[in-house]
Order: sequence, then C-alpha cells, then structure tokens
Amino acid sequence: MAGGSNNDPPVEAAGFTAQVVILNHPSQISARDAPVLDYHTAHIAELKQKIDCHSGEKLRDGLKFLRSGDAAIVSKVPGEPMCAESLSGYPPLGCFAVRDMKQTPAVGIIRAADKKAVGAGNATKSGQKAQRLNEYYLQYSLVEEWFSWPFKFTSKIG
Repeated sequence: MAGGSNNDPPVEAAGFTAQVVILNHPSQISARDAPVLDYHTAHIAELKQKIDCHSGEKLRDGLKFLRSGDAAIVSKVPGEPMCAESLSGYPPLGCFAVRDMKQTPAVGIIRAADKKAVGAGNATKSGQKAQRLNEYYLQYSLVEEWFSWPFKFTSKIG
C-alpha cells in the first residue's frame, strides 16, 4: 500500500461501516456471511438498517437478510489485514464491489472506517524515519527559539 507517511499514512482497518446495494443475487445475504470484496474478504458483522436506494432514507432496523434490489447500511470486519478509507476522505478508495460466481451481485461505498492504533501494526522504515525527522525538527526549532538572542544587531559600516 502506498501512502503519504508524513500527512496521513495508511493504517490497518479494524472495521468499517458501508452502504451496500444488492444488484443481482440468486438468494439472500444474511449477517455473518463473508462475501469477497474486490480487494479482500470482509465479514458482514451486522445488518444495521435497510434504506431507500434513491433517497437514502431509513426504512427499518433489525434486518435478518437482504435480497436483490435492497440497499442497507452494514458494518463489516475484515477477515485479513486491509486498509479501508471513507468515500468522503478518499473518493477513489471509498468504493468497492462484491464478487461471487464470476458476477458482481453488490456494490457499495464506505461511509466510515474504524482504524487500528498507529503503533499497533508494523510501520514501514520510511514512516519510522519520517517520524524521527519530524521529532528532531520539532526539538531543533524549540531549541532555536530558546537560545535565540532577544536583540537584533545591526552594524553600520561607513
């Protein structure tokens, strides 16, 4: 995974909340299913609420399954380590497709991603180096302010 180690480094996702639209599925999708997303497998932990496909309004809570034509808000837990970003933060990374039987039965967007703590995973060497440099420059700038002369000297030659 490539990312900016200084501004917002990629972090492993603990889980994410997604809006999913079931396009064409022969049966039903229930909680505790593990559909294959276009990049990794994510376990559907909970079907939170059914929503209207067009307006996004909540229709009902407490779903047991979804069928073709349904749209819902679901929470997902990755089965393997993966990086997930919300659509509002990073639009190209916030979309996904569900693959099953050489078809695309569902598509979705990531509304919110729950990230693991930064120190929990393995950081890259470049990220560690950037962190050390940031700490060093912060210390250096503070030391420079502490030891700077309070008066400004001007010399007149002439």
